[in-house]
Amino acid sequence: MFTRNLDLSTLLKKKSVLLLGPRGTGKSYYLRHQVEKIHIINLLKSSDYLSLSQDPSKLEGILDAHPKQIIAIDEIQKVPALLDEVHRLIEEKNGRFLLTGSSARKLKAESVNLLAGRAWLARMFPLNFHELGNEWNLDKAIHFGTLPVVYRSEDPIEDLDSYIQTYIEAEIKSEGIIRKIPSFSRFLKTAALSQGELINYQNASSDAGVPASTIKEHYQVLEDTLIGYTLLPWLESKKRKAISTAKFYFFDNGVVNLLSNSFPESEDSPVWGNRFETLIINEIRCAQFYQRRKWNFNYWRSTSQFEVDLIWGDFGIEIKSSRKVTGKHLVGLRALQEEKKLKKFFLISRDPVERVEDNILLIHYKEFLKRMWVGSI
Repeated sequence: MFTRNLDLSTLLKKKSVLLLGPRGTGKSYYLRHQVEKIHIINLLKSSDYLSLSQDPSKLEGILDAHPKQIIAIDEIQKVPALLDEVHRLIEEKNGRFLLTGSSARKLKAESVNLLAGRAWLARMFPLNFHELGNEWNLDKAIHFGTLPVVYRSEDPIEDLDSYIQTYIEAEIKSEGIIRKIPSFSRFLKTAALSQGELINYQNASSDAGVPASTIKEHYQVLEDTLIGYTLLPWLESKKRKAISTAKFYFFDNGVVNLLSNSFPESEDSPVWGNRFETLIINEIRCAQFYQRRKWNFNYWRSTSQFEVDLIWGDFGIEIKSSRKVTGKHLVGLRALQEEKKLKKFFLISRDPVERVEDNILLIHYKEFLKRMWVGSI
C-alpha cells in the first residue's frame, strides 16, 4: 500500500484529532499502519457498534484499559452521541482520541458537541502526486482518479461503479439523508456534468426535475458527505467587479467521470481540460490541509469575464492543460495583477519550458507539484 503524506502523529502529541475524509480514501488503513500506540474501535463492526450505541459510557472503561494508547474510533458518525463522552474524557481524564468519519452530515444533524476546540480537524484525501511517486500516471488520474482501491484496479470502471453504489447505499440511503433516491441520482449526474462551472440552481433544477430549493440541499449533502466542495469567489478586486457565484468541484476525477458518463476521449476536449484543472485544484487543496496552511482558497471572475482558476493565499494560479502556453493564456492573470493584491502568479500547464513572462511563472504541472509537496511553494 502507499505511505500517506498526512502526519497525524505530530498533532496527536498535542491534542485529539477528528479525521474526516470520503469513503475509500484510506482512513482505516492509515489508523492501522501509520499511527503508533493505538487502540481501534471500529463502529462498522457490529459488536463495537451495538455495545457503544447502547451505552456510550463504556468508552471510559476502554480508555482506562488502555491508558498509554490513543483511542481511535473509526466512523464516529455511526454513534454521534459518543462525541459528548469523548469531550468529557478529554476534560476529566486527559484522554487522547483519534476520531474518523466519512460524513459530517449526521454529526451536524444531531447537533452534537463537535468538541469545541478540544480536538483538531484533519482531512484525508485520495492518493496524491507525491504519495504515488513513480506510480504517478496523468492519464490514469484524469480518467479514473486516485482512490486507492481504483488506482491499482484491473477494472477501474467496475470499482468506481461499486464505489458510487456504496456511497448511495451507505451514506445516503441507509442514513436516511435523502428519501427520494432516484431524483438524487439524477442530481448527481447534473452536478457532475456542470462541475467547475458557476452553480446555477435553476438550470440544475430543470435538468434533475426537482425544485431549486432541493438542489441547494443536495449540494449541501455532497459537501457534508465530503464528495465535493464549493469553491467560493474572491471578492477583493476593486478595478474590476467580481462575480459572486460559487463553483462546485468533486473530490476525485474518477467519481465525476462515472457520474457524468463522460470519460474524456481526447486531450483536446473540454472535458479533458476540465479534469486537468480539477486534478490540480484537488492536489493543491490536499496540500492545503496536509501542510496545515491557513490560506484563502477561492477563484476569481470579473463581470467583464476575466478569470483566474485559483486564488491560493497570496498566489494567483491559472491552470491550462495545453502543451504550449501562449499569450492568450495569460490574459486573466494580467488582469488580476492590476488589482495589486497578490504577490505571486503562476500558470500551470504541460508546457515543458519554464519561464517568466510579465512576472508570471509559467511552470510544468509536475514541477509545480514537486515544489509544492516539499514546501518550496
